[in-house]
Amino acid sequence: MFDVITFGSATIDMFAETGLSEKGKFMAYPVGDKILLKDLKFSVGGGGTNTAVAFSRLGFKTGFIGKLDNSFGGKNILELLKKEKVKFLGAVEKNSDSSGGYSIILDSKEKDRTVLTYKGISDSLKFDEIKIKKIKTKWVYLSSSLGKSLETQKKVAKIFHENGVKIAFNPSSYLIKKENIAEILKLTDILILNKEEAKLLTKENNLLAGLKKLGPKIVVITNDKETVYAYDGKKNYSISPRKIKVVEKTGAGDAFASGFVAGQIVGRSIDESLKLGLDESEAVIKHFGAKNNLLRRKLK
Repeated sequence: MFDVITFGSATIDMFAETGLSEKGKFMAYPVGDKILLKDLKFSVGGGGTNTAVAFSRLGFKTGFIGKLDNSFGGKNILELLKKEKVKFLGAVEKNSDSSGGYSIILDSKEKDRTVLTYKGISDSLKFDEIKIKKIKTKWVYLSSSLGKSLETQKKVAKIFHENGVKIAFNPSSYLIKKENIAEILKLTDILILNKEEAKLLTKENNLLAGLKKLGPKIVVITNDKETVYAYDGKKNYSISPRKIKVVEKTGAGDAFASGFVAGQIVGRSIDESLKLGLDESEAVIKHFGAKNNLLRRKLK
């Protein structure tokens, strides 16, 4: 029996330190120029593996469902999962020509970033490629998937929900814009997303109340450096980030979400869970990489 299983993307992340400054809300690159990078680093990323590693480091028996290629990228991801004591429950593509997921993270001088993501075969996981009847878990955490993987997520969520498994859901803006996720929202116990994503899902002025009407039992909305809010239908909760030195922001959202859900898994209050989520996210942004500085605590 797993404590929690994550279902989502697994990528090889390439971090490109551009040294370029932001202009308003944009990073501009001159057409036709060659830009010398200050640094280039590689790491395993993706919402599915980021959260799986976070849960495992917090002492949970953790599994990961996703689809990998059988070349360099997939092998590196499998090595990372094994090292972090995460059980791989997905599928590996046999076709050697199929490409896995990759992300190029363009870091700005101000320590923010733009992410270019190629999902590859991450979005092609079919339902019959996983042994759902053999998977027993208390929680499932769903991060963004598209295509066949999203359809599989919907089936998995329904089956788990019918068997009493609790569901956490962290949809991205591209998922919200492209797909109908109402079916999953109705089954969701914890919905975590940022303010921009929340505005895409509901047009109500009160975002928390508007999202709660879609089905989730608990709604959490993050907002970069601003206050984080949560709502359980009875009471509003909040927590404000501390002022810390930011090294790199990639993975902060996944870290916060996994920390909050972890708190709920072990029965902590919403206030305590918000604190744990904040601890996780702030630990991550103080170092390079979405996983490198995830906390190691035994919550169980």
